[in-house]
Amino acid sequence: MEKAALRLDEEEVIDLPVASGTDKQQAIDIQGLRAATGLVTLDPGYANTAETTSSVTFIDGEAGVLRYRGYPVDQLVDHSSFLEVAYLLDNAELPTDEELDYFRNRVSEHCALPKGFEKVLESVPDGTHPMQKLAVSVTLLGSSRSDRPKGSEAYVSDFIRLIAMMPTLVAWSYRSGHDQVYIKPDPDLGYVANFLNMTFHPGQGDYRPTEAHIKAMEALLILHADHGQNLSTSAVRLVGSGRTDVYSSICAGVLALSGPLHGGANQRVIEMLEEILAAGGNTRLFMDRAKDREDPFRLMGFGHRVYKNVDPRALIIKRYARDMVDKNSSRLFDLAMRLEKEALADDFFVSRRIYPNVDYYSGIIYQAMGFPTEMFTVLFALGRLPGWLSQLREMMRESNAPIKRPRQLYTGYPKRDFPTRSDR
Repeated sequence: MEKAALRLDEEEVIDLPVASGTDKQQAIDIQGLRAATGLVTLDPGYANTAETTSSVTFIDGEAGVLRYRGYPVDQLVDHSSFLEVAYLLDNAELPTDEELDYFRNRVSEHCALPKGFEKVLESVPDGTHPMQKLAVSVTLLGSSRSDRPKGSEAYVSDFIRLIAMMPTLVAWSYRSGHDQVYIKPDPDLGYVANFLNMTFHPGQGDYRPTEAHIKAMEALLILHADHGQNLSTSAVRLVGSGRTDVYSSICAGVLALSGPLHGGANQRVIEMLEEILAAGGNTRLFMDRAKDREDPFRLMGFGHRVYKNVDPRALIIKRYARDMVDKNSSRLFDLAMRLEKEALADDFFVSRRIYPNVDYYSGIIYQAMGFPTEMFTVLFALGRLPGWLSQLREMMRESNAPIKRPRQLYTGYPKRDFPTRSDR
């Protein structure tokens, strides 16, 4: 095995093993570092730390590569469905026709909420964000199980149940806040069409989502299905490492995703574009503001923690955004296109490798479909669910998976004696 040598004080040398991944990735294994030296590593934000090994998703940020279980994400968008991708993430292989039919049937059997469960969201205070509604609902789903199987079947049952019910929860989290009636699921429509029907059905008469909307939503869900050890996935694994139930772990992912620096970024893109439009559409002015370190304004939807040249998801989403825009939403899309073009011709952004990411055009698609901005992050959660579940299952299968317990470098007061009140 290849090793890396760590030199301390110019004298002592410690050999650390080097672990290798599938695509020539390498990592220095420091599991024995503290025992050998008394030292730990300091890596704020875990930018240089691989907390785990995983066979779910491969990302090469420098080359702009994203693959689920080895399959390029663009091929999955073009040739598969979201349910196929969910199956793939969890089982490591694409389903046969028989396996897919069985999976679809099991999902169809569980897409209705438990009896009376829709009253839960009706009782949530007015003004509660849909992400908080979703977190509450997911947690309570776990407590509503009276028939939960034991052993290895428990996870499979929970996986099916959550994949099936999440569209219903997301749709109802929206409708319950707009004084609209609860629309029961119709699994015969298909997974995505059923979700859109539950969300936008006027409550009476006939309604069917357009094929363009179905295809765009399917693509967005697939593109969001997993993304390695991101914040929300890490939260799911962190909480799950304490052997909590699946629902509590997924609730942690929902809450982690709700922040504006993670799942809420696409909402902030729309708000940014609307701000620029309201100011007259002067993109150059706002680009100059983004360059000013003293100005709090930033170009939302640009740059990524992982991707340094291109976010492959952004290229696909841009294609669907172009197909989706209409006369009501084209002003934002035209502005977004112009802003992107100018930024990619500006050395300030190019030299810093700041390019559009997955959030830049996704909000434009959601808005064109009729979703309000507060729903954008909830739609992200719907797509990311199979990745959370698959990553959690992968961790739980490790017989020696430890509870997550990062170290810290303490920089506070040294030991000091307790003072009397008069000495304080």
